[in-house]
Amino acid sequence: MNWIKKRWIWLVLAIVVVASILAYQVWASKHAEPAYRTAKIEKGMLTASVAASGTLQPVMSVQVGSQVSGQLKEVLVDFNSLVKKDQLIARIDPETFEYKVRQAEADLEAARAQVLTQQAMIVAQRAVVSQIDVSLADARRDFERKQQLQAKNFISGADVDKARATANALAEQLKAAQAQVEVARANAGNVAAVVKQREASLAQARVDLARTAIRAPVSGVVIKRSVDKGQTVAASLQAPELFIIAENLTDMRVDTSIDESEIGKIKVGQRASFTVDAFPGKVFDGKVQQVRKAAQTVSNVVTYLVEVSAANPDLQLLPGMTANVRIVTDVREGVLKVPNAALRFRPPQNDKDKSERKGSGGGAGNSAGGRQHGGRGAPGSARVYQLQAGKLVPLPVQLGASDGLMTEVNAPALSEGSEVVIGTLQSADSKRPVPMGGGPRMF
Repeated sequence: MNWIKKRWIWLVLAIVVVASILAYQVWASKHAEPAYRTAKIEKGMLTASVAASGTLQPVMSVQVGSQVSGQLKEVLVDFNSLVKKDQLIARIDPETFEYKVRQAEADLEAARAQVLTQQAMIVAQRAVVSQIDVSLADARRDFERKQQLQAKNFISGADVDKARATANALAEQLKAAQAQVEVARANAGNVAAVVKQREASLAQARVDLARTAIRAPVSGVVIKRSVDKGQTVAASLQAPELFIIAENLTDMRVDTSIDESEIGKIKVGQRASFTVDAFPGKVFDGKVQQVRKAAQTVSNVVTYLVEVSAANPDLQLLPGMTANVRIVTDVREGVLKVPNAALRFRPPQNDKDKSERKGSGGGAGNSAGGRQHGGRGAPGSARVYQLQAGKLVPLPVQLGASDGLMTEVNAPALSEGSEVVIGTLQSADSKRPVPMGGGPRMF
């Protein structure tokens, strides 16, 4: 029986020891001072940049369409085909347009024949006018002779009146004939206008016939083909897209959207670089070519399109690739810079009141500075923390440019090599695993 009592006594003592150890660990973890991670302030060059994604596009691409409707009889190029300017790349069945040309030619010939007819009518009417004019002159001379004979009483007055009436009748006939000449001239002018209309119709028919031959407007590479042989195209409202030709793939551009908060930093001529998923690790160089002033709003986010040039001498870059662009907006030499983690650091709750009593403004200033900076490189004020005699001491700093990882700071109390707090470390006891079952086993 004594050995049983001893065993129970040892078991109780073991439980008490384990419980005491666990209680001490809990108390120590609550009252232990946290360990902090620090980083040194560096001095050197800082490159501020703006990052965005965009799409690679040819510098110039032309949509090739059709101005006439019909069935495609031939398609002479395919994707990636090299074409020269004015090269035949497709043809619409020209039969219908050829018949229209023939009809227009026949209409023109008929109109020209009408012109000849009207010119002959003018000549005929002029001959009638000349004949009547001769008869009128003879009638007037006869009237004058009869007036002289009547004065000598050789003839009666009736013969004089008859001669006068004849002369007057011929004068009226002359006026009518002259009017017919003017009518013939007007008809000739009308037919001449019809001839011009027929000539315009013939020219239009010939233009439509020529448009059945689809030719390349520029020299380049066919990057898109939207039609096949035998397909019918309709150009009633707008020219349908048949091909897209990129004029020069050795010079590309990246169209990237920049947020309105950062567009003020972008200027034409700034250096840029970008990467594409097709060539990981390879960096392509570029330059800002254009900042378009037209805003784009998507889901209440306002952006502006920035065009970045991209040389492509090896033709590795293809249209439509997604590019991750980095535009250098500022370069600073010999500046103090701290990790952005130091600007985002917040003291633990049990040390926050102590640090706030040592500085003016408290942690709110640091929070505001962290939000204002946010890795964007916006100038402003913020706060970093240093360890002095094991205590956190807040130091106000003025912020400058940022590259996303480091930020330029200006503070009298800071110098190159000074250490600032960037985070906390877990204690060794807190990382130690707790044995399964809560204590040692008894056998």
